[in-house]
Amino acid sequence: MFHILDIKKNKEGLSFKEKLDLKADLQARNSEILDIEDILVEGTVTYQNNLYVLDYQLSYSLTMPSSRSMTPVKWQESYPVSELFMEATEIRDLAGDEAEELFLPIEGDMIDLSESVADNILLNIPLKILTPEEEANESYPEGKDWQVMSQEDYEEAQTSKKEAQSPFAGLAGLFDED
Repeated sequence: MFHILDIKKNKEGLSFKEKLDLKADLQARNSEILDIEDILVEGTVTYQNNLYVLDYQLSYSLTMPSSRSMTPVKWQESYPVSELFMEATEIRDLAGDEAEELFLPIEGDMIDLSESVADNILLNIPLKILTPEEEANESYPEGKDWQVMSQEDYEEAQTSKKEAQSPFAGLAGLFDED
């Protein structure tokens, strides 16, 4: 957590490098997270023109179930994060709703790094998570009287089904000359 007065005092901003343990918080917010470890954040927080700029590099190792087979999949993530904060009273003073969308309000007098990191991890979880074998193999799970298919396969099946059910399908080949 960074106190806004400490940020304002330092013209160059405050630098940080922290290893965080947010596993319990993240699992409470997303029950599909099996494990998360090695959360490392390194960056700066600065104050300029009534804005608090939080810039950091976020890296971690995340384990989640495969979206196809529910097999645990572990992968590494690393990406930059940049967020703009403004005191809540100053946001209200700005005209329009755009200010509320562009800036994150500072509640109280602290910027919570853990909250920012947790939010960004949750926002960057992909919808499609596959094991390396599932990525290499295009086959989908299937059982008795059911199967999972890709969007392309589904659309192709629907097209051929429509053609077969056409009232003119029985007339096909009627006027063919031998």
